[in-house]
Amino acid sequence: MARLSNTVAVVTGGGRGIGREIALQQAREGAKVAVLARTLTEIETTVALIEDEGGQAMSISTDLIDLAAVENSFTRIAAELGAVDILINNHGSFQGFGPIWDCDPLVWWRDVEINLRGTFNTCRTVIPVMMGRGSGRIVNLVGGGTGNSFPHGSGYASSKAAIMRLTECLNDTTIGNEVRAFAVDPGLVRSAMTELQLSSEAGKTYLPGIQQLFDDGVDIEPSRAALLIADIAAGRFDPLAGRLLRGVDDRDALAEDMDAIVAADGRALRFSDLGQVKL
Repeated sequence: MARLSNTVAVVTGGGRGIGREIALQQAREGAKVAVLARTLTEIETTVALIEDEGGQAMSISTDLIDLAAVENSFTRIAAELGAVDILINNHGSFQGFGPIWDCDPLVWWRDVEINLRGTFNTCRTVIPVMMGRGSGRIVNLVGGGTGNSFPHGSGYASSKAAIMRLTECLNDTTIGNEVRAFAVDPGLVRSAMTELQLSSEAGKTYLPGIQQLFDDGVDIEPSRAALLIADIAAGRFDPLAGRLLRGVDDRDALAEDMDAIVAADGRALRFSDLGQVKL
């Protein structure tokens, strides 16, 4: 039997790139998958790909910053697929490039709102159900700026650091009810988000290091994060709940190091004695 048989997974931002790969992998492991995003045609394509492989999935166009819309979407998921076992918050926005005095303040805030408020809304909606059932796993995707400065990507970085802290707070609040939250950094993946950074004038001006990283061969396959998240969903990394896992991690080595990571309080947004964030 597949590892995730008889489970229901929700993947936000599942219409393309990393999110599509995560949704496909969840289905390959046996989960019934609900794919959420604003663009219906993209998530319908993801669902069709899942169904072509013999899986079961549904698509729901959802504006994640609209709490009522999120609640309605999860009501539909429960009615059509069943209670949610796995929530994967993959949605993201990064369009505000440059120092804050050059950024359009509405664009800067929109990045924060989509990334952070969208994650808050989905977690707020699903956690009470998970706690009532006494089981559930939540995976929140983070990224650049989570544990370090990102001067010309401050909106994105601020939101991702906040999501890391939110993940820790959620886990500390819910783990007693067997609901675990994890943060995952997929690494630098060529996606629609990075293509905007590479092609726009603001991206070329303020984020030239992205192109240099790709030129240097740093290009993580989205399957790395998808396979890691499938392991998380199956419970392999439960001892690391509340901590950061990375797409570039060797999953077998990570499993062997779990006790040491927990003992050192690593992979967490903490301050060490030297004042450095322990990520």
